[in-house]
Amino acid sequence: MQNFDWIVVGAGITGSALSYELAKKGLKVLLLEKDPTYDNATRYSYGGVAYWSGTDDDSIQLCQESREIYHNLSEELGENTDFRELDLMLTIPVDNNPQSIAENYQKFFIKPQLLTPDQSVEIEPLLNPDAISGCLKLPHGHIHPQKTNNAYQQAFLRLGGTLNYEEVTQLLSKNKTVTGVKTNKQEYYSKNVVICAGGLTRYLLKHIGINVNIYFTHSQLILTPKVDIELKSLVMPGILNRLNIEEKSGDSELKSLWDNSSDQIISDVMETGAIQFLDGSFCLGQISQIISNPLAKNDQILAEKTIREGVSKILPELENLPGKLHHCLVAFCADSNFLVGKIDNFEGLHLFSGFTSTLMYAPPLARRFADWVAEDNKEMPSLL
Repeated sequence: MQNFDWIVVGAGITGSALSYELAKKGLKVLLLEKDPTYDNATRYSYGGVAYWSGTDDDSIQLCQESREIYHNLSEELGENTDFRELDLMLTIPVDNNPQSIAENYQKFFIKPQLLTPDQSVEIEPLLNPDAISGCLKLPHGHIHPQKTNNAYQQAFLRLGGTLNYEEVTQLLSKNKTVTGVKTNKQEYYSKNVVICAGGLTRYLLKHIGINVNIYFTHSQLILTPKVDIELKSLVMPGILNRLNIEEKSGDSELKSLWDNSSDQIISDVMETGAIQFLDGSFCLGQISQIISNPLAKNDQILAEKTIREGVSKILPELENLPGKLHHCLVAFCADSNFLVGKIDNFEGLHLFSGFTSTLMYAPPLARRFADWVAEDNKEMPSLL
């Protein structure tokens, strides 16, 4: 029988960062990940850190903490995260009024600069000025998500943590108290379990009768190898339709669809964007489909065609880059930025998932979570 102080389920950036911070407190931590190839949202992330996006005192403070952490994280973890600061260019479609789109961003504590098409191309020469009415420019952080994830894990292991590649199939509990987890290989025991399983969080908790306001999209994008073309900024749409469909997913008439796994596409959206990593590779586009079955199959041929057609309008030189379509689940909360804290009606069970802006929020909240644990949960938020 193997016993731990904490079991962390899921080794994407959320679970890896949290495991590291808990291990720093001298706790015996087990980190479990089902897939050693990391076919998850961290691997297929654009790597953006939106530290400009705070809208109130709490989120502004988290943005500031996040930026400070990333500036020092490579040195702290002993491995390069490829952190840098670059321009975020939010494109505005040619048939939209740029001033009205800019108005939507006035709620953030860092306001964007509104650029004309010609000014936009001066900053990002690969943009097609005929396809946009302008751009919103914002300062933005950027990392290589998988390098950062690996850096967290290696630092965690050096602190004495345990990382096993096993799929968690069941949460073990007795009398509303968590006792550990069962994997496809064995059982592990702990008085504390924290779920960082992204898109699978909802289904893990459902098996023990807990319904949480965490959902997921089926995300598809194209990854390329190193290419010679140079993109100077991170390009994303200024109208984020993905956030709109996520917000509607929590509506009462749709909640029942999540209780019965289905291949039905509830809603979908394609967003034209691109980022080039420091190694020369690209992420292109993103299709987000809300389908309640996490195992649903996607039409990969149609998805790749749709992404390339969208990219051809905004960034025409990138349309035919060599690359491969990839798919993952991306967790979100319909009415909040994340769900982090303890589940009061189930002793020893915690959540660290559902992040709207994972790379921005996860590092500072992982640090706070570990502080709460060290202080006997006196300040830890309660959920449900």
